[in-house]
Amino acid sequence: MVWPFVLLKINLKMYYKIFSFICIFFLLDNCSTNNLINNRSNQELENLFTNKGFTLIYDKTLYDKKVVSQKIQERSLIIFQKNLKINTQVKIKNISNDKTLIAIVGKNSIYPSFNNSVISPRIAKELKIDINEPYIEITALTKDSLFVAKRAKTFEEEKNVANKVPVSDISINDLNVIKAEKKTTPKIKFLFVVKIGDFYFKETALTMIKRIKDETIITKPQIKKISDNKYRVYLGPFDNINSLQKSFNDINILGFENIEIIRYE
Repeated sequence: MVWPFVLLKINLKMYYKIFSFICIFFLLDNCSTNNLINNRSNQELENLFTNKGFTLIYDKTLYDKKVVSQKIQERSLIIFQKNLKINTQVKIKNISNDKTLIAIVGKNSIYPSFNNSVISPRIAKELKIDINEPYIEITALTKDSLFVAKRAKTFEEEKNVANKVPVSDISINDLNVIKAEKKTTPKIKFLFVVKIGDFYFKETALTMIKRIKDETIITKPQIKKISDNKYRVYLGPFDNINSLQKSFNDINILGFENIEIIRYE
């Protein structure tokens, strides 16, 4: 005869094992899910689209002459960018003065391949873009980075409003104080390269060099060692926009998706 307390002891051990197994299963599943989410988030950040190059400031004559296939309203915050989907939110940065704003990718449009985008006149004005050297950086935004950008822009707008508030106190100027002359920052010399891509292995970079020589009329592509595991293939440097544009068009026949134009250092 089996005593009741012996059966109870056996059942408790069995239930404990089952309970422990269920707990371990959910713990491992939760960890796997978190790791998957974290890895996906990290991958999205690593694959975040960014491109430096010369933009095209929209003008009605560009549409009339069929240089650009879609119209942009003068006061809109619309940008045409062939690598990004419609309604993608982007940060546009004027590299020469670090001014930035948030814009939205508009309809698919045809425009010169040399330009990395087409922007509205309003964007050009707000960023104070030099029409002779409209060099910008475009970065696709995640929801988190968009929130930070909006908050930062709001702060800047509040600061500008605060600076415009009239001062109630009357101050007496010291006529003996000599006003300091405004220092003008020297214009950076025009010197750019066409960045084909960065590669982890030198052998891969050399393979790209061979392909460029075999499949295009370009004869002098370059390799620069950025670090122990980063080799950059590029063309140039170029000291004028005509030669820069010609080489860009020559390499463009290979159909690379994200060729960049960067300053030569």
